[in-house]
Order: sequence, then structure tokens, then C-alpha cells
Amino acid sequence: MKIEQLYTGCLAQGAYYIESEGEVAIIDPLREIQQYIDKADANNAKIKYILETHFHADFVSGHVDLANKSGAKIVFGPGASTDYDIHSAIDGEELSIGKLTLKVLHTPGHTLESTTYLLKDKNGKDHAIFSGDTLFLGDVGRPDLAIKSDLTKEDLAGMLFDSLREKIMPLANDVIIYPAHGAGSACGKNLSKETVGVLGEQKKTNYALRADMTKAEFVKEVLDGIAPPPQYFAKNAMMNKMGYDAFDTVLKTGDVPLNPEEFEALANHESALVLDVRPQSDYIKGHIPNSIFIGLNGGFAPWVGALITDLKQPIVLVVPEGKSEEAVTRLSRVGYDNTLGYLEGGIEEWKSSGKDIDTLESISAEEFANRANTSEINILDVRKDGEFQSMHLEKAQHLSLDYINDKMNEVSKEKTYYIHCAGGYRSVIAASILKARGFDKLIDIAGGFGAIKKTDLATTDFVCPTTL
Repeated sequence: MKIEQLYTGCLAQGAYYIESEGEVAIIDPLREIQQYIDKADANNAKIKYILETHFHADFVSGHVDLANKSGAKIVFGPGASTDYDIHSAIDGEELSIGKLTLKVLHTPGHTLESTTYLLKDKNGKDHAIFSGDTLFLGDVGRPDLAIKSDLTKEDLAGMLFDSLREKIMPLANDVIIYPAHGAGSACGKNLSKETVGVLGEQKKTNYALRADMTKAEFVKEVLDGIAPPPQYFAKNAMMNKMGYDAFDTVLKTGDVPLNPEEFEALANHESALVLDVRPQSDYIKGHIPNSIFIGLNGGFAPWVGALITDLKQPIVLVVPEGKSEEAVTRLSRVGYDNTLGYLEGGIEEWKSSGKDIDTLESISAEEFANRANTSEINILDVRKDGEFQSMHLEKAQHLSLDYINDKMNEVSKEKTYYIHCAGGYRSVIAASILKARGFDKLIDIAGGFGAIKKTDLATTDFVCPTTL
């Protein structure tokens, strides 16, 4: 028996490779599927099943591509309806992989078709569950993402309560949990940074698995504090349900070198968004006017999904050298398949061609404190709501990056703003968006709130985020 977790930090997502006696099951694969084919080929094995735990909302799965290339059967749980061929499993059905058995446990709640796969070893002993978004370490899946459902989130939360108690909690304490996500995913509230655990430990520590919990208490606690889902979630779920273009096609049309004239023509005449994915320090020093910064070295794909509202938006890229394929790949993971190319030679080639460059003023936290202590200034905190509520500068205005497109009317083009986040990544994203909309009096604070806290500027008292 071979089980391998293939974890992708940017999406906080775990796909799984299971092998026995030359047969393979892949669970919740990513969009770029060659890695799974290569792994099976290297082991002289054949992919038999592609198991989907549900219609994912936070990324586009590679199931359709992988089935077309490998000949494997796509399996969803009960009630799943798609525009491509699948095996819709029934609750309790057993699928064989070599000497192993995968039992289908229908666990609705996160979504209606959500399914947990129980792996039994060659002796028939329960070994592990692949719990998708039904059960995480430290949390459970949010029950407000069902596609085209007339059920309320309270209805789905009630289903999730029943699924956990009827299908998962009766399993033995030594059963291993392989969830679909860890900390950083928006599919739950308080996911652990750990990505593998055991059920007995979760029964002791996970608030949602308390033995004495009533359904009403569960519904209240699970729904309390859930932020609205990012706008791309429903769109990704529909792509997973209906199908999509082959990843090879997306990469071929997107990973195309462009000289400055070709690049500028696409930006001007095709209304392509100029997306700069270099480190923020490079963007600050020099960038193409009106370009948007979302760096590959941060939470790239989720921020693209949250901030670029049209999945079909044409995009041209400014990338670090050798990173064009990675950028196109990571965009496709969240359904942005309309990349038209990248600036060959990067920003230096743009400069050499005599084209305009813009910069962003950035100052240290110490310099910021000096200015704040000697004059009245406008401070813009772009962290998430919970971060701001936990602790912030007394004189700061809050404008969460998550909602910047909807709340831009809360800031003025006539004022100068000093912008910060927690560490410096999100503040540059926010500044780039504001600059592209005509806000030209912006100053970034390097190091963000982490650096600001070390100065003498007055902050609110700290409130533990878990109590908010």
C-alpha cells in the first residue's frame, strides 16, 4: 500500500495518490495532471479511478483532463450531475484498488454530493479517510457553497452535523484523516496548519466533534463568523461540474513571449489586464503604469480569484525570469484560462524600448512613525476584518483588501494615504489596484503591521482573534 499526499501551499490543498498491486486512485487532483501520470508510469502502475470528494469551489480540479489522458473513471458521490461521463457512486459502495478497498461514505453538508472515502487495508481494517471538505483538522467545511440549491446554509449545516455523527465519528480513533485542505483555505474558518491527523485526536480537540453537542449548537457554531465566500468560488464549482479546456491548450496559448510592442498592443487593444507577479520589492522599484501586482511569492491564486472578477479576463503577465509557465499554471488552477502571453525580457526590456515606468513610494515603519507623530496623516489598513478587530493603529481607517473593489468609494483621490497590511504583500496589491483607478497619493509601509507594532505609535488593545 502506497499513500502519498501531494500538497500545494498556495491553495492549501491536498491531492492524494493511492497505489496497490499496480492500480492507482487519485483523489482531488490539481489542474496540471502530468505529475500523476508520471508517478504512475514510474511505478509501472495504471490509474484506475479519479475520486472527487465534491465539486470544489476554491480550485479547478484536473479530473476531466486526467480521465481523458489516462482512461480512468471519474467517481463522484451520490447526486452529482455533470456534463461529462462519471460513475455516480451510491452510499456504501466499495471500489477496489489492488488489495485495498475504498468505501464510499456519502457525507452531505459542505455540499450535497460531498463524499468521504474510507480506505480499508488488505485485511479489511479501516485505515484512513479522505474527508474532502467534510472534516478538516481543527474544523469542518463551510456549509454555504452548494451549487443551485434551494436549501439554506442552516439546512446544510444540519446535514453536516448528521454526516459527521453517523458516518465519521463512529470510526475507530486510530483511523488516519487525510483532508482536502489545511490552514489558509477559505473553505473553513480555523483550519490547522497540520495536514494529516488521526480521528481520535480530532474527537478530543475539534469543536465540531464534541460528543455532547446538540444539532442547534453545531449549526450556530459552524455558521458563526463565516466570511462571504470569494467571488470565484461559485464559478470554479461550475467549471468542475461542466468541464473546461484542456490544461495543455491553456498553457500553449498562455505561455507566449511578447516583445514590448506586442505586449502593449494587447493591453491597449484587447483590454488585457497587465498582471505583475514579481516580488513586491521589484514592483515598488518600477512597474508598467496601471498594472496590477499580485506576487507569485504570496497567496497568489486565492488573491487572483478574490480580486479579478471575470474568469475570462484577458491577461498579459510581467514575470520573473523563467516563471512564465508557473504563472500561467497557477492562474489556471483557479479558472483564469485567458492568459495571452508574458513580457519577454521583463521590465528591463520595457525600459530599453523607451516606454513609461511607474514607481510606488515605500517607507520604513520608523519613518512612518516619525511622520505620524509630527503631522496628521491618513492611514489605510487593508488587512482582513478579524486582523483589524484584533489590534490596529488607533487612527487607522480600515479597507479590507478582500472587498476593495466594492468599497473604493470609502477613500478619496484627494488625500494621501499610508497603506499597510500585516507584512507588506497585500498593501502593495491594494496600492496597485488603487493606482490603476486613479489614486496617485499612496505610500506603502514596508514590513506592515508587524513592523509598525515595534514603533511607539498607539494601537488598540489586543483581542484574541478566536474570541471575536
